[in-house]
Amino acid sequence: MRKVILSMFMSLDGFIEGPNHEFVPPDWSDDLSRYWVEPNLATTGTILYGRVCYLMNAAFWQPAATDPDSPAARIDHAPLMNRLEKVVFSRSLETPVWDNSRIVSGDVAAEIERLRTEPGGDIVMFGGAGIASWCMRHRLFDEYRFMITPLVLGAGNPLFRGGHERFKLELIESRTLDTGAIILHYRDPHRRA
Repeated sequence: MRKVILSMFMSLDGFIEGPNHEFVPPDWSDDLSRYWVEPNLATTGTILYGRVCYLMNAAFWQPAATDPDSPAARIDHAPLMNRLEKVVFSRSLETPVWDNSRIVSGDVAAEIERLRTEPGGDIVMFGGAGIASWCMRHRLFDEYRFMITPLVLGAGNPLFRGGHERFKLELIESRTLDTGAIILHYRDPHRRA
């Protein structure tokens, strides 16, 4: 069975975006590429998105295929991001805007469990606090990869919204990057035998 992984970065105070919904990416470095990007993409077969994160990523990555001057065109893994299968959970989006995408408006848990049984690489959710929080409440993730950035936003959209039962994770790895960010990789023992 394929693993389902939540892979997100957040500020030190737990926000994945600022108070005005601004995207606050981590500082780029060789460490970030080596220990965050490469391990995340090396085993990924399917990306899961909520609508907002999907539209933002489509707008960023898609131009890499046709516009050599786009910011994404300078990123080595842009072709892979455009090739990977993408599943978007949305009740309002009707038509995919990015290649290799499909929209699911029904039962999120059932779709994730269905994907889990298909052949292929890991199923990774890279963003979307709402859908990620919902999946956490329903214990759908086998693993969690968090990058904690050395930034305090003070307000914004939190990843951890509460409303779920307490559960304990097992640490797989921790690593400090040259930017001061910390990667924490956990496994949910409840999900695996």
